[in-house]
Amino acid sequence: MNKKLEAVLLTQPKRAKYYITAAIIVSIALVWSSSALNQMTLTVKGWRIGWNILEGIVTPDKDLLFGGGDSGVAYLILQTIAIAFLGTLVGAIIAVPLSFISATNIVPKLVVVVTRFVIMAIRTVPSLVYGLMFIRVTGPGPFAGVMTLAVVSIGMISKLFIETIEDLDSGILESLDAAGSTFFQKIRYGVLPQLSSDFISILAYRFDMNLREATILGLVGAGGIGAPMIFAMSGYEWHKVGAILIGLFVLIFVIEYLSDKLRQHLLHG
Repeated sequence: MNKKLEAVLLTQPKRAKYYITAAIIVSIALVWSSSALNQMTLTVKGWRIGWNILEGIVTPDKDLLFGGGDSGVAYLILQTIAIAFLGTLVGAIIAVPLSFISATNIVPKLVVVVTRFVIMAIRTVPSLVYGLMFIRVTGPGPFAGVMTLAVVSIGMISKLFIETIEDLDSGILESLDAAGSTFFQKIRYGVLPQLSSDFISILAYRFDMNLREATILGLVGAGGIGAPMIFAMSGYEWHKVGAILIGLFVLIFVIEYLSDKLRQHLLHG
């Protein structure tokens, strides 16, 4: 048995030099990247602020955490969920047709090149930049957050939708072509039945991401729970910051749990 194992190991490709080369490259990258930390200093004031933040999380503002009205954490969380949901929905409505006219097994290559260039251009711009742009156009508030998340969602949803569409069973499409089906009939009877579960799973994942994005966009005035948090941090009101962070933790935990359950249901029934 040992001889057989030795013979098998001898037939395996020698990859030691590749591992050594990769280790050297990673080591050089770590040394080079660590130079960015040379200027990092932590003062006594910084330690004090860090302790105050931790204390605020442990002893949150209960009136803010459990209070009602439009200044309570519950209302701010609901507003954040609404912004994330609408942003995901609008982005998906735009992404679906873009995905179909960007799939190589659906449309000609020239159309694919043009539409994929548009999607790539959309994905290039960071969400904060989109947020600042929409705030200038529509003014600060939840609507700017919805439009920002919609545009940001288009790029990612389209990319994942395209990959899913291109992996579908081509035999069904060929049968529909042979039957003389139109472009829209192929999508209705050959594509959507195969892709509906994957599409819902992707949208659930993007909604989960948009909840976090909506929080960040609130920092620049695009609605949601982020704006009160930055105001509390600017005023050194760490107990309020703690209450908002606890609310965010509960929100993300619940949404993560529900989205995982949904994806498991779609995959395994």
